[in-house]
Amino acid sequence: MTFSALDASILWPALVAGLLVTATHVPLGMQVLARGIVFIDLAIAQIAGCGVILADRMGFEAEGIAVQVAAVSAALGGALLLTWTERVWPQVQEAVIGVTFVLGATGGILLLASNPHGAEHLRDLLVGQILWSQPARLAWTAAIYAVILALWLGRGERLGRVGFYVLFALAVTASVQLVGLYLVFATLIVPPLATLAMTRRRLAASWGIGAVGYALGLVISTITDLPTGPVIVWMLVVLGLVWHLAIGRRSLSPALPQGGGRI
Repeated sequence: MTFSALDASILWPALVAGLLVTATHVPLGMQVLARGIVFIDLAIAQIAGCGVILADRMGFEAEGIAVQVAAVSAALGGALLLTWTERVWPQVQEAVIGVTFVLGATGGILLLASNPHGAEHLRDLLVGQILWSQPARLAWTAAIYAVILALWLGRGERLGRVGFYVLFALAVTASVQLVGLYLVFATLIVPPLATLAMTRRRLAASWGIGAVGYALGLVISTITDLPTGPVIVWMLVVLGLVWHLAIGRRSLSPALPQGGGRI
């Protein structure tokens, strides 16, 4: 299969969406790994998804402001709940996040049980519709991400636990509607995990892994006609693994014996 002008017109907005998500989620993902709360994005994304589904069931327009308000409100509520549980039960926070995720996931299924298009809505929530990214949505999403990124890079730890969870909820709410839950999780975790051993330029390397992963995934999915979201997830993981192995080998090389010494 060869590329056409139509392919390019679809891929460019999708790539922009991927770069926007990467730019915002990589720094937040580093904090998620540092806090040991890896599955928080899945939990908050599922809660935001429940807000979207509930608003849809109430008859609000899918792209309307009411749906966005419902999603953000649900995500912020979940974020504040997890803030409280981290303060009260820090030793079991990861377990609490897991339970929250399961409740959000099954809650969405229950809300969609009577919807004839329920399976399609659930698939869109999980896999996303990155190929159908609209310039108007990308513009307001970019504005939200710019504020989140400026606050996080400018203030970071000074925002405190509540500030982190609120920023995280806003970022995930926007992202899950843009690229789907699976890509949100992969973007948040895979690049920071791949660069965990780095002490210098880790953020730049993580951004690079995310950007190249999205670009390769979009190209390969177009050539092979495979679902775009899953292909990008696999590309992110493959690139992350290659990078991690390369960094690990390089960090070990100075310790290897020189001049034919014994092993």
